[in-house]
Amino acid sequence: MTLLGARRALARGVDRLLDRWVLLLQIGVAVLLAWLVASELLGHDNPFFAPVTAILCLGLTYGQRLRRIVEVTVGVAIGVLVGDLIVMGLGSGAWQMALVVVLAMGLAVVVSSGQLLVIQAGVQSVFIVAFVADQSASFSRWVDAVMGGLVALVIGAVAPTSPVRRPRALAARTTREVATTLRDVVAALHRRDRVLAGAALDGARALETQLGELRTAAAEGSAVVRQSPLLRRHAPVAEASSALVVPLDRCVRNLRVLARRAGVAVARDEDVPEHYVDLVAALAAAAEDLARVLDEHATPSAGRRVLERVAGLSARVDPTAGLSAEMIRGQVRSMVVDLLVVAGLDEDEALRLVPESYLP
Repeated sequence: MTLLGARRALARGVDRLLDRWVLLLQIGVAVLLAWLVASELLGHDNPFFAPVTAILCLGLTYGQRLRRIVEVTVGVAIGVLVGDLIVMGLGSGAWQMALVVVLAMGLAVVVSSGQLLVIQAGVQSVFIVAFVADQSASFSRWVDAVMGGLVALVIGAVAPTSPVRRPRALAARTTREVATTLRDVVAALHRRDRVLAGAALDGARALETQLGELRTAAAEGSAVVRQSPLLRRHAPVAEASSALVVPLDRCVRNLRVLARRAGVAVARDEDVPEHYVDLVAALAAAAEDLARVLDEHATPSAGRRVLERVAGLSARVDPTAGLSAEMIRGQVRSMVVDLLVVAGLDEDEALRLVPESYLP
């Protein structure tokens, strides 16, 4: 990995932390409440399974959260209960551990087909046998597990609004990275620099990770507004954010083709008309402008004007252009359509705004 690639990876990691700090805080609150309820209100000594269950239930994503909470809680409860019963009757050891895993996971399969539920039943039953506590506390451990799940359920239902806003922020970040990669392509073409061209292609490929985060965030936002009664009014925002995923995915695919072809042009010393290089630079500026609009939560249509200008410029064909140059121009035109859809147009409207090619 190049130094530039390492910096971008670090920046994405910091962005992920910033995106998740509210969720981490939420998990911390759940751990605190689960422990206090089990220890202070119920009077249990060292209620280990209460905070552990809360952590497992809430996890690090908002998607399908309430379903995950129910599955984990039931799975943990089954594992703890079966583990306690086996230890009380047969003691602890290697064969008891094998037996309790089979029984706990078998019972979980009967209860539900959910893989998460079954796995948690097996894992928690191992904890009971491997780290057996006072057998007189067996029922309290089961109660602690259920209590941790209930605390997670309450906190999960009162979700913050950040999952609803996050997809748009990720869409803005992805669009800005598209602009950065386009500028790298421009620099590579101007300098005829194969290293810069390779870095631009690496940057385009790296955007697939951001797209994955965007897809996850959009699914989480939609799940949150469905599951939390307090956030139903944000459903239109969640739907609009989800609609950004497909055109941005297409845009990044077209960007990879553009960057790859620019690398071919540089490697083969093919001439790319200055007008075409300027066209890529103009698209970079338009993408940056659209990213700003998304960041400011303005109406996406505010980013259309610059894109429409690029669409007009992209129609002019240079008769001296070779295959690589024409492919670059063609990808610019495709990316304009994709970004116009991000800006709020449907695909037919976006296509109509890109005029037919002509020779001057």
